[in-house]
Amino acid sequence: MTQQLREATPFGEGPRFLICDNDSKFGAPFERVAEGSGIDVIHTPVEAPKANAVCECFIGSVRRELLDHILILSDRHLRRNVMAYVRYFNRARPQQGIGGPIPIPSDSPLLVHPHPSRLRRMPVLGGLHHDYQWAA
Repeated sequence: MTQQLREATPFGEGPRFLICDNDSKFGAPFERVAEGSGIDVIHTPVEAPKANAVCECFIGSVRRELLDHILILSDRHLRRNVMAYVRYFNRARPQQGIGGPIPIPSDSPLLVHPHPSRLRRMPVLGGLHHDYQWAA
């Protein structure tokens, strides 16, 4: 892992943070290389199995629902699309689980459902995904 980190961060270029579990392969030599590259290593909490699972679930969603469908042209293009996906993920995309809750629901709960013809489809990420809202 230490050698892979060296190869992935040529000339000190790399991410600001690196999240890893507490496996022995992320030991002192790994941390020294990360520190030399200006990367802060953040270890997942001990005996908190869900911490890594939540991160892996989100990263898998980003890959399957965004990155597998678009061609990234630059760092700026990647950041813009990932931020748009994060907004969609938190405000519109139903999550897995009982009832499919949305992490950040809209402020105005709808008590009476209008006629289906008043339902509007809003494209997200250039039409890759859609958000549905009732028209006023």
